[in-house]
Amino acid sequence: MKISKQKGFTLVEIAIVLVIIGLLLGGILKGQELINSARVRNLADQNSGVQAAYYGFIDRYRQVPGDWSASAATTAIGQTINSGGDGDGRIDVTDSFVESGGVWEQLSKAGFISGNYVGSSDEATYRANAPVNAFNGAVLLKRTTDYAGTAPERLAFMFGEQIPVSIMRELDVKLDDGVPTTGVLRFVDPAGSDGGNEVYDSASATCVNGGDWDIAANSQDCTGVFLY
Repeated sequence: MKISKQKGFTLVEIAIVLVIIGLLLGGILKGQELINSARVRNLADQNSGVQAAYYGFIDRYRQVPGDWSASAATTAIGQTINSGGDGDGRIDVTDSFVESGGVWEQLSKAGFISGNYVGSSDEATYRANAPVNAFNGAVLLKRTTDYAGTAPERLAFMFGEQIPVSIMRELDVKLDDGVPTTGVLRFVDPAGSDGGNEVYDSASATCVNGGDWDIAANSQDCTGVFLY
């Protein structure tokens, strides 16, 4: 009577499997790191593009995009402009979102940014007619005081909703000082003077802990502003 021997893995085979698993995990983590880096670059490039378009428009027309009246912009640009402001030289966001929507319409129809934007009259139409960030959140350009730290009113680019806190921190390190309460890149707090009702607000104040981005809280909806 033959006794069957129990077969198992040798130490060499187990070591090979562990090496393969390690390589796979390393590849996954590296791939995620590359994706995150690409998203950070996308956010930075979007901000740079808007900034160049904004100042290019002013240089050509001697008017602030979005603030310029729709009728005057239509005549100068040569295309029908639906949204425009009161011509006071600043981009204000009121409940109507007319000027903020007019920014993208006037910039796009003048050829300074890509896309086909038709203006807006309220928050819902603004969300449907505004550029979005790498996480599909609407961006905004306006004058504001709703940012962390010392906050005089400044023209600012709002990076938009749905940005993970880790991405915002990496973006802050790339463009500024890595601190959400100082420099040209700041955190937008939902407890700001707008009452948390603007399209650019972070969903939670836990994005920041003291003077640092709160990576441990892992919030998936943090945003910031870049001060022009």
